[in-house]
Amino acid sequence: MVPRPEHTPDALRAALAAVDPGRLPETQRTKDDAFAKAVERQSLSPVRSRVLTWARDIETARRPDLTTRHAHAASNLEHGEAAVAGKALRELSAVLDEAMKAVRA
Repeated sequence: MVPRPEHTPDALRAALAAVDPGRLPETQRTKDDAFAKAVERQSLSPVRSRVLTWARDIETARRPDLTTRHAHAASNLEHGEAAVAGKALRELSAVLDEAMKAVRA
């Protein structure tokens, strides 16, 4: 398992390169967008939010238990039965909440 990275852009980028390298271009785009919004709003909130989102996504990808739960839930989001799709949505939310709590601890 990749260690949980510090909440710095370089550490998060390195961790993402290890757990999900295909998302690096997306991460660069969202970083650029967060910095543009920070300048526009004269607030670091968009940057802080983006860093937490990266950390949450990395936490999900670096932990096999969360990766498995996330993939299973995501695969059922558009299920034909509303009850199955609803359960998948709740599970996906629970996975993301668990990952966020871990990175905020």
